[in-house]
Amino acid sequence: MFVLQKMATSPSSLCSFSLFLSKPSSFPLLKPPLLSLHFPLKRFIISTASELQHDTQARRRTLLGSPYTKTSPQISLSTAVAATESATVSHNDTVENEETEKLVLPTNDSSEKLLRIRHTCAHVMAMAVQKLYPEAKVTIGPWIENGFYYDFDMDPLTDKDLKRIKKEMDRIIGRNLPLVREDVSRDEAQSRIMAVNEPYKMEILESIKEDPITIYHIGDEWWDLCAGPHVESTGNINRKAVELESVAGAYWRGDEKKPMLQRIYGTAWENEDQLKAYVHFKEEAKRRDHRRLGQDLDLFSIQDEAGGGLVFWHPKGAIIRHIIEDSWKKTHIEHGYDLLYTPHVAKADLWKISGHLDFYRENMFDQMKIEDEQYQLRPMNCPYHILLYKRKLNSYRDFPIRVAELGTVYRYELSGSLHGLFRVRGFTQDDAHIFCLEDQIKDEIRGVLDLTEEILLQFGFSRYEVNLSTRPEKSVGDDDIWEKATSALRNALDDKGWSFQIDEGGGAFYGPKIDLKIEDALGRKWQCSTIQVDFNLPQRFDVTYIDSNTEKKRPIMIHRAVLGSLERFFGVLIEHYAGDFPLWLSPVQVRVLPVTDTQLEYCKEVISKLKGSGIRAEVCQGERLPKLIRNAEKQKIPLMAVVGPKEAETQTVTIRSRFSGEIGTIEIDDFISRIKSAIERRTSL
Repeated sequence: MFVLQKMATSPSSLCSFSLFLSKPSSFPLLKPPLLSLHFPLKRFIISTASELQHDTQARRRTLLGSPYTKTSPQISLSTAVAATESATVSHNDTVENEETEKLVLPTNDSSEKLLRIRHTCAHVMAMAVQKLYPEAKVTIGPWIENGFYYDFDMDPLTDKDLKRIKKEMDRIIGRNLPLVREDVSRDEAQSRIMAVNEPYKMEILESIKEDPITIYHIGDEWWDLCAGPHVESTGNINRKAVELESVAGAYWRGDEKKPMLQRIYGTAWENEDQLKAYVHFKEEAKRRDHRRLGQDLDLFSIQDEAGGGLVFWHPKGAIIRHIIEDSWKKTHIEHGYDLLYTPHVAKADLWKISGHLDFYRENMFDQMKIEDEQYQLRPMNCPYHILLYKRKLNSYRDFPIRVAELGTVYRYELSGSLHGLFRVRGFTQDDAHIFCLEDQIKDEIRGVLDLTEEILLQFGFSRYEVNLSTRPEKSVGDDDIWEKATSALRNALDDKGWSFQIDEGGGAFYGPKIDLKIEDALGRKWQCSTIQVDFNLPQRFDVTYIDSNTEKKRPIMIHRAVLGSLERFFGVLIEHYAGDFPLWLSPVQVRVLPVTDTQLEYCKEVISKLKGSGIRAEVCQGERLPKLIRNAEKQKIPLMAVVGPKEAETQTVTIRSRFSGEIGTIEIDDFISRIKSAIERRTSL
């Protein structure tokens, strides 16, 4: 199944002082856009406005992953469809009820009105905060994907404070105060900022290069440095469509050496129904939160005694990782890759050659001294693969050379930026590098696209957003090789038949790249796969080969990852399935439940046969049968095999499936055969 999407990249239109936005480390991590929601009882599905013109069956095919066709509507953040009756979506993507009510959910890109509302809400919130807490100093307040935020230098806030602030916002909105733009000279702006004693605004003013300076007033009571846009008056905001969501810490300018600010997040919509749809989405996202499910299902943990951002894989999580790794390795070998294992540390000199110490030092851990030499935990795998390439003289006849490694790397991250499996300090990349000739780039990229699709489909991801990023203003390499490489990437995508968005100037300084985001069950986009052509490292490491004229030439190097990192991908996988993994991936596939302890011996025989056939099974006892069944349901075990006196006597089991309900009483060999068949077909029983 394959449905491809093309999403327009949203411009970063913020206040005139937005260049001081904190680094991503101080943002709320991984709040991907609301796109499509598939869950029981009340279901929201996001699709395009144009899709509303298609019949229900066509919409259902598109959203649930039927083969992509050029006439299929593309999916973006525009339309939410709320089901009016109960609907269920299983691992086989079957929908019981199609009757729906349509509700449009706009985006900042599709609705300038919404963008203006959100921007004005940030200002209204800042005004409310300073009315309630006069000592608070203001910094920046942009609109964001699903709302807005504002950073304040003030004492820590609580949920009770947020309620007070929201009430004050409601009063300001109800007064219908006008939003008025004023252009002033730099000296006048400086004078006004000094008069109200706002040091952060003074720093912002110094960074603004354009004149005149623009200011927006709310009535005659409050003003802010800002380039707009805004609504005409606060009365244009529906206060019932605004909600303050949370408070987080954020360093000024993302610098840990600068003050910690209080960042208040809010969401704003055009009407109350849109807010309700968004809130419902948030509730479903919370239910799927991988941090909670990781604990509830005993999959992984972060141990405080060991340190933040360091993942402990529990037995059940480790089983899933083992399945992912085995599948990854098997697929790569089939696609002509050689597998590698390389060290976790290296001499610091290696990272000087690669340039990491010059350009990436802030993301690297401190060096360690060993026998008068400096060593460094690796932040990347690339230099290691280059060293292995250079261990011998390579000929043009040897190309392409493909090497791959599940390599663990270490990145220095501030504690405030750590977030479950999504932002950690040690993680395993599914890293690979291809060394090839210029005329092999297109075929190699096409091969990577095929491999990427094959692997992602195995784990249930069939919807992607693809971006091709071209040469930035500052880059290495001559025009000719950039043009050839970019054309090769574009032609490979065309050859694959994938739609893609061009990100002009968005490439790395060392080469053009393709980025692929996968869409989960809630329609959120996650950056996982990347393919990057590199003209830099081959030059730094003097990587060469012997051409047909016995002359030394420099090969093309391609970096690529499919899953990104195992930790992050596992987190996405947990949230995609809400911890309810399909049968083939579930850490425990069968739980055997005895009605009484009298059947324990037979249960052990059943377990032995299941495990002997490669099926992951366990027996659970010590409680009454209804509670054993409830516990198995809570642990999201796909299959339960109930054993009572009759089953023990007839050498059978009574099967209950999480996805199909009661299956009936069958012989153990038949049960094993059905499970193996379902696992092979990647379906439920």
